[in-house]
Amino acid sequence: MHLAVALVLSVLLGVAYAAQMGRWLRVLQREHYDPTSMWRFLARWTSPQVGGAKAPVRAHPRRPVTLSHVLVLALVVAGVLRAYDVTAAAAVLYGLFCPVGLSIRGRTSQLEWTRRLRTVAVVAATFSALVTALVALTSIPFLGAVIMVIAVPPVLDLATRVVAPFEERRAMDFVEKATKRLAQVGPRVVAITGSFGKTSTKNHLAAILGADYGVLSSPRSYNNRAGLSRAVNESLAEGTRVFVAEMGTYGPGEIRALTSWFVPEIAVVTAIGPVHLERMKSLRVVEAAKREITERAEVVVLNVDDPLLANWPESLRAEGKRVVTAGSQREDVDVRVVVEARCWTIVVEGVTLGSVEEVLGVQPTNLACALAAALALGVAPEELVARTKNVTGVAHRLNVETSAAGVAVIDDTYNANPASAQAAIKVLATLELSGRRVVVTPGLVELGPEQYGENLRLGQRVAALPGELVVIGRTNALALTAGFERAPRRFDTRTLAVAWARANLGPGDGVLFLNDLPDHYP
Repeated sequence: MHLAVALVLSVLLGVAYAAQMGRWLRVLQREHYDPTSMWRFLARWTSPQVGGAKAPVRAHPRRPVTLSHVLVLALVVAGVLRAYDVTAAAAVLYGLFCPVGLSIRGRTSQLEWTRRLRTVAVVAATFSALVTALVALTSIPFLGAVIMVIAVPPVLDLATRVVAPFEERRAMDFVEKATKRLAQVGPRVVAITGSFGKTSTKNHLAAILGADYGVLSSPRSYNNRAGLSRAVNESLAEGTRVFVAEMGTYGPGEIRALTSWFVPEIAVVTAIGPVHLERMKSLRVVEAAKREITERAEVVVLNVDDPLLANWPESLRAEGKRVVTAGSQREDVDVRVVVEARCWTIVVEGVTLGSVEEVLGVQPTNLACALAAALALGVAPEELVARTKNVTGVAHRLNVETSAAGVAVIDDTYNANPASAQAAIKVLATLELSGRRVVVTPGLVELGPEQYGENLRLGQRVAALPGELVVIGRTNALALTAGFERAPRRFDTRTLAVAWARANLGPGDGVLFLNDLPDHYP
């Protein structure tokens, strides 16, 4: 092989490796450094099971032949024929362009070169260099570099696991600092978890308490160890009387570990649903993981409209907990928010306290949980109605506005579960519109074996409006189309779908933007 050709191919292989690292480091960061995410997303992008785990056999079309498949086949054939320059060229093309659609820069989130990401990248690059050097001893040109270009996802899996013990030690330093700070300031802690409704309930409680209660709530979705320790270390000021902390989990033991140092006086559980089933596998595991928040709490607030949570009070009381039940449907709850003619009527222990105007997009069960937590903190019942007037909707969660073009726009892009999707479609159905009702969505994810069925039902609900369906991406396109029972409009990105809506909808029309998948999903 000519030396100049070998040199050019070597440089290009280096560039291709860097491109692959950029793509997959971004996926790793978006998935909170879960090493197994490398395999899940590699499968999604290179050999997607389009229908979902429980899709009927007929729903699985022939998997499309992608550029990734063609180039991997070319690698194998060229290797067998010992056409090593062709092998290298195929690897370069694979590294630069595959998986097609998974961009290096990212539209919805760019790669952030944090200290942790740099550490993982250095470990992965060092390992790749060592493997390339060792394989060079076989005297097969480019073999090591070709392997490393193709193997970036598993190498990042390995590097993340290697770095994990050091990250754990570093994280515990922040936890120790946060623990001392909590002890110094001594706020009363309200911890909120649930498959959905956590952030809304947290914001509603903070609004109800107001400035006179000296309340601090964890910002945005800071609901894991890193986020909560950072919130304490950076934001917990002297004089803070109440800290409202959102707590999330991807599996058993995570909330238990959080509450071991961030001990809640009051625990609130908003709902148990099929969220993160891809990781936790079953609803029973989800329920057990959420229940960990009650273990150290003195008071537990439960949304007993949820049938699973309705089974908790008896056993929790047997453990010596004070249980406050909340909801909007059942009459036998301690705190109830009844929706009547666009008003909320607040009922505490059977006594009607008064009514306030409904805020569109605020779920009454979340509000009831927030009111129950406020009562547990000592807010007088007679103050609740006035304080409820401070409650507003949460950004990007069922917000309804009218665009300059006269289109009713429902922004529900931050919600991504079956219950919120059903609620959003109900809102679209109840709007007074004279024209079209359109739902723009990529569907729902992380539902494990339930994903196909839930997206099928979502498509059916849109058809029943009756409405028009606009599908973004291909992750759930098959299930949504099957439920809708006719071909929807399809766009590769939300940007294109929004442009279509702006160009084609006008006064009297309504559009629901439901969920917004980050672009590391196909």
